[in-house]
Amino acid sequence: MDTTATDATTARPFDEMPVVDLPDDYAYHLPEYLAEKAETVGPIFRRRTPAYMAPYFGEWIVYMVGPEANRFVLHTHRDHFSHDLGWSPTIGGMFEKGLLNTDDPEHARDRKMMNPAFASAYMGRYLPIMSRVIAGRTADWPERGEIDAYLEARKITFDMAAECLVGFQTGAQVDRLRDLFYQIMFASMTDTFTSEQDFYDKMTAVRGELNGMLLALIAARRAAPTDDILGLLVAARDEDGEPFTDRQLLGQLHILLLAGHETTTTLSAWLLRYLAERPQELARLRQEIRDALATTSGEITLDALKAMPALGRAVDETGRLRSPVGNVPRGVVKDFEFSGYHVPAGTRVLLSLVACHQLKAYFADPQAWDPDRFAPPRDEGKVPYSLVTFGGGPRICIGINFAQVEIKAMAAHILPRLDLAPAGEDGVQVYFSPAATILGGIPLRVSPAAI
Repeated sequence: MDTTATDATTARPFDEMPVVDLPDDYAYHLPEYLAEKAETVGPIFRRRTPAYMAPYFGEWIVYMVGPEANRFVLHTHRDHFSHDLGWSPTIGGMFEKGLLNTDDPEHARDRKMMNPAFASAYMGRYLPIMSRVIAGRTADWPERGEIDAYLEARKITFDMAAECLVGFQTGAQVDRLRDLFYQIMFASMTDTFTSEQDFYDKMTAVRGELNGMLLALIAARRAAPTDDILGLLVAARDEDGEPFTDRQLLGQLHILLLAGHETTTTLSAWLLRYLAERPQELARLRQEIRDALATTSGEITLDALKAMPALGRAVDETGRLRSPVGNVPRGVVKDFEFSGYHVPAGTRVLLSLVACHQLKAYFADPQAWDPDRFAPPRDEGKVPYSLVTFGGGPRICIGINFAQVEIKAMAAHILPRLDLAPAGEDGVQVYFSPAATILGGIPLRVSPAAI
């Protein structure tokens, strides 16, 4: 069946769209389940919304899977979809609005103001900070002998985000900022809360402390601009010469701190794990890194990272197999037709990036970790919008350069210095929300590498 948009007069009605049922353990096997459904019934299908979610999301949730679906939603027909209606019901309430959950024209204005801070040319400013954080956080790994790569990667990536974004250096201040974020992100109605009101009261207090820290930083930057990302955002002006307001800056910081470390935490932890169980691949990347750093006297630079193509493929493959974001939500604001079916405005759509990465038509043996799939002559991933770890189209993740540099910098520091080996059973990657979580962590044994 043609998977592009179809003429309204030939599209079948919404009520004829395939209906799927998903098992109770859906969150534990989301990539495989949705890829199998797409391969069986086509790239668009629907699921009845669970009863407890229906008041917020409507009777049906529509899933779209595959490169053409990605192109349709992320690029050619993006004006039919709302990020605000998609994301805000999921992350709203505790966080202010930022790039992730705003629509045009507000988004276009904000993105244009923020783009310079995330351009490739600025990555050289952040790389020394990243290198210092990585060195400090990994210094005691050999002495400890065993680590949870997921927890350690989270500390590293949050520290890097906190310092590059707002100028907080590793220490008690960053630890408290991280703790406040995680209290909000992972809070649930457990027995630690006596009632729903108790839950909201405590989360409101956490949010107040978090916002107080960030607003104090914003005020400091207005008084004395700096060259960290917040300093650049405070100095930014739109076409009318208007700056971001404090509330707008607060929203951007919420989203940037959240998105700026959670995805890279997942990717970097799994990258270390895959290499730990593949000594030959680890040795190959170690040699590539040493060769590249030999030209820079051991300093990790942007040019050195560019001279590590095998490492780049390993990062890409880890992002494909262990996508840090599963399904990205959208609200439909204009009727559309896709793959022979009509979808009305008001529908909630989940574009499954993670299921696309499991489609056999584009990736051979998709559940295997195989970085060479991206090397000639195979060149898998060359189909546009088939590899979408960081999204795609005009609204591709603004932090893609930042994320790729920090993951490669982490590998470039760790792999030449340390031998890695699995230290137990891996945790399970689950998708209880759009972002992945690894339950149980990733245990690794660590020892000094032979020189």
